[in-house]
Amino acid sequence: MKKVVVNAYGEPEEVVECVEVEDVGVPDGDEVVLHVLAFPINPADISFCRGRYRLKPPLPATPGAECVGRITAVGSFVSSVKVGDLVINLDRENWAQKRRVKSNRVVVLPAGIDPCQAAMLRINPPTARLLLEDFVELKEGDWVIQNAANSSVGQLAIKLARSRGIRTINVVRSEDAFPTLYKLGADVCLIDNGNLVAQVHDVLRGADLRLGIDAVAGSATARLASCLSPGATLCIYGSMSGDAITIAPSELVYRNIHMRGFILGRHLDVLSEDRIRSLYKEIIEDLDRFDFKIPIEQVYPIENIGRAIAHAQRSRHAGKILVAPNGSI
Repeated sequence: MKKVVVNAYGEPEEVVECVEVEDVGVPDGDEVVLHVLAFPINPADISFCRGRYRLKPPLPATPGAECVGRITAVGSFVSSVKVGDLVINLDRENWAQKRRVKSNRVVVLPAGIDPCQAAMLRINPPTARLLLEDFVELKEGDWVIQNAANSSVGQLAIKLARSRGIRTINVVRSEDAFPTLYKLGADVCLIDNGNLVAQVHDVLRGADLRLGIDAVAGSATARLASCLSPGATLCIYGSMSGDAITIAPSELVYRNIHMRGFILGRHLDVLSEDRIRSLYKEIIEDLDRFDFKIPIEQVYPIENIGRAIAHAQRSRHAGKILVAPNGSI
């Protein structure tokens, strides 16, 4: 059996290696075995390889926050999952050909779902939804501002907001992203620069802006904060710049901007197993209703993991890079 390991933290394409390991074996009574059909390479996985992610396990370690797989064996006590089911795995270490996990750590998917899209289902769709739902009570007509709007989370947030009558200001680095975002339903697209506050002021014309969503960190956090109304919430869920967050104390002291951090696992940990399954069911129904597809640029075999992860760093917004560890999907 093949899996990917990181032997030393550093430049991802240099420290990842595809190795042969022992098979996962047969499942215990409450376990299942799945063949991994595909996994995406996410920014968090790249941070993991560099040793900059919140989880920094002893090495060697296997990356991979999400995947889609087909159940090939179930334990004697398992009744909620059967052989042949397509599933996502809620556990980590998914850059491998097979996984053996507890049966309550997989979510069964509809039979007709596209496995490539399902490989990207676990993290970004619930992140977009919970960012819009869990921090500020928004109503139809309200405004939200987000940066990295052409990311997968950003694009999903646009679709979800549009479906609820919530208006979005979408901040990106290049006007090249504007046509795609407007086609998705963006209300306003702006360039992230020193004129951002004035541009947002002209858009709002006195309307409140009570929620900001930040995936970039660094000085971008300060620019978003300055756009918000007094007492608004700024939620940080990523740090794509790699820089420390900077924000003027006056934003917190005088304008009472509330800064919140978001990580999906913390939100899912407080939900029951039934609620987690219903959440993903609702998300799948939304994505089907929107006919939303995340662009995929290329699919690599697991043996070419170094090339795949290098490609993912070059084209973070052109389309996702997937790996198919067991051959064609």
